[in-house]
Amino acid sequence: MPKVYQKLLHYVPKEKYLAYIGILLTAISALIIVGAYYVLYLFLNHLILGGESKIMAARQYSFVIAGMLAVGTMLYFISVYVTHILGFRLEANFRKKGVDGLANASFRFFDMNSSGTVRKLIDDNAAQTHQIVAHLIPDNASAMLTPIAVLVLGFFISLKVGLTLLILTLVSMATLFMMMGEQTFMKTYQAALEKLSAETVEYVRGMQVIKIFKADVTSFKALHQSIRDYSKYALDYAMSCKRPYVLYQLFFFGLIPILTPLVLFGLDIQSNPKQLAVELIMVLFLSGVISVAFMKIMYVSMFSFMGIAAVEKLEKIFNDMQKDRLNFGTETHFAHYNIEFENVTFGYTDEPVIKDLSFELKENHSYAFVGASGSGKSTIAKLISGFYKVDSGTIKIGGLPLESYTEEALIKNIAFVFQDAKLFKTSILENVKMANRNASDEDALKALHLAGCEPVLNKLKDREYTMIGAKGVFLSGGEKQRIAIARAILKDAKIIIMDEASAAVDPENEHELQKAFANLMKNKTVLMIAHRLSSIRKVDEIIVMEDGKIIERGNDESLIGQDSRYRAFQELYGQANEWRVVYEKNI
Repeated sequence: MPKVYQKLLHYVPKEKYLAYIGILLTAISALIIVGAYYVLYLFLNHLILGGESKIMAARQYSFVIAGMLAVGTMLYFISVYVTHILGFRLEANFRKKGVDGLANASFRFFDMNSSGTVRKLIDDNAAQTHQIVAHLIPDNASAMLTPIAVLVLGFFISLKVGLTLLILTLVSMATLFMMMGEQTFMKTYQAALEKLSAETVEYVRGMQVIKIFKADVTSFKALHQSIRDYSKYALDYAMSCKRPYVLYQLFFFGLIPILTPLVLFGLDIQSNPKQLAVELIMVLFLSGVISVAFMKIMYVSMFSFMGIAAVEKLEKIFNDMQKDRLNFGTETHFAHYNIEFENVTFGYTDEPVIKDLSFELKENHSYAFVGASGSGKSTIAKLISGFYKVDSGTIKIGGLPLESYTEEALIKNIAFVFQDAKLFKTSILENVKMANRNASDEDALKALHLAGCEPVLNKLKDREYTMIGAKGVFLSGGEKQRIAIARAILKDAKIIIMDEASAAVDPENEHELQKAFANLMKNKTVLMIAHRLSSIRKVDEIIVMEDGKIIERGNDESLIGQDSRYRAFQELYGQANEWRVVYEKNI
């Protein structure tokens, strides 16, 4: 437990003093409450053994008991309030760390972990850390100190009371050990719960797809199986705790019939029956205190296991976020913008997509990568951008490995235009200026003009100040793509990577988009990945890929003039453009 709290408090360095305040207040509360039971013993002595002369003193003790219980309870609630503040801060810090980690996570992390799983892991486990701090810090202190103080008080009252309470404590410890259930059950149960939560999120997020394609709900076998697994393991875990828990309850609730035979046959009632009555009453009161304490310990054990598991899972996912992330250096200046691959091997899983690949791209030239899906085109673009760390080999820009440069230098000098352009819920102008926060409105408007966005702006009442998103307007794929190109133009990066950038554009707008591309590509090192082969004929060099290897290089004229794979692609593309969907109505 100390190691767990040491880990947890590491994430709340400014507020960890609240944990010590909570422990101190709980300890004082426990001692005051146990002290109230000592005053209760004095009260019973005066009331039962003292006769009428001690009635007034007994009455005074009753007020003291009420006051001590009130003070002890108030201190306990204050301690719980303090630890709740600590717990909420801890939970918030874990969520912030999760958000920061996601913002800087490697792309491989997102490939290997679904969004539903990541969201539930962070949300659920952050909530579990709140529980172990907000509730278990005071409960731990109270549950550990109270039985010891009760045993001391029991032996102070009499040897018989002390021995009886000691036996109760030992029995409680034995049943408690059995009540915890098998640790493997708990681990399996937690794993099943996480899977159920993740699959549920994925199912809900996919409901719109079900509605569109009218898929049968039973096709979601993963969710159905996760529900069955969770129900099975939850039942198994509950049944493993059932018998010892019932025995524990029977033992404490049946304490009177257990003690009655001992009193009748093992003790001399006639010698001092009133003293025996006082001791029996104290045993019943103090056994209740022990029972409550051990129930707290039982829940402490359960939630501490869940808390330990939560911390381990959070730390693991935080480490996984950074595990395959590119390590950056200190260089901020590029000597030139030539790009080199030297014996590069990379795979998203254990199977490599590219293996021992070497080639060079000259600065201020335009290149188009073509090939079938899965040939490695997009992978090369992502590796150049620093999205992934290579398994082996070296990628160089300007004669230095990518790892030599600062992250800011790579971000500044490489612009990536994706197939599915993303715009933020702000104005068109602000969307463009995100590429360069130091740019003026005039610079952003010029970039919009060069990207061919005038027709888009002219049809909008507020032009460049039009809001995008929920309370604004929604643009077509081609319109969003042109604004994304304006953003890239304003960024003025020396290396431009376009991954299927024209895929979302209809044929009527392709001419405008090609003019925008021409403005973007001036005096830049450009990599284009396109299945629309009509858009790449004018690049300086075409690189044909197959199974992660370069099989052909050359310009459009040279590759078309030979029996090349590229010419076969162009012929297939031409045939595809001639396809028509014909509807014939049977009469």
